[in-house]
Amino acid sequence: MIDYTAPDLTQHPPRSVRTRLGGCVHLPRLLDKARAFAAGKNGAYHYDCPLDKRFWEFSGLKADEFLAAVKTGKNDTEMLAWVTENLRPRRTLWEVEAWSNWLANFAPGDVKRHRVFADELEQHAPAREDLRTIFDRLDFDDYVSFGGRA
Repeated sequence: MIDYTAPDLTQHPPRSVRTRLGGCVHLPRLLDKARAFAAGKNGAYHYDCPLDKRFWEFSGLKADEFLAAVKTGKNDTEMLAWVTENLRPRRTLWEVEAWSNWLANFAPGDVKRHRVFADELEQHAPAREDLRTIFDRLDFDDYVSFGGRA
């Protein structure tokens, strides 16, 4: 069984980017990466990656503040309360929902990211036509990185 209070991302991926906490996509994955990073068990997963930076932009939080809060041993519910308390600016539930839906449908973006995305698909799943968003790519990458077959 996976212990999400102390994830070892050398043994399993973080939770899916689609998983929500308090209506916010990516937050459970971000917590997994922060906890693993703090424990030196983040493997190939990067804390404060470009997707994390999108969360920082929306929330007004800083990566080092978030990591410090995680290091206190707060569980997911406590971290959600901390995030909610420290949002700058304050966000309504509909703003969180709208941002989460926008991010969940976000495409690779610029030409370089499209190329990386296409190269990965060509290497691992050339026949797949259902992988289109950043979330699709992350879930796919997590799956094949830990032995799944495309």
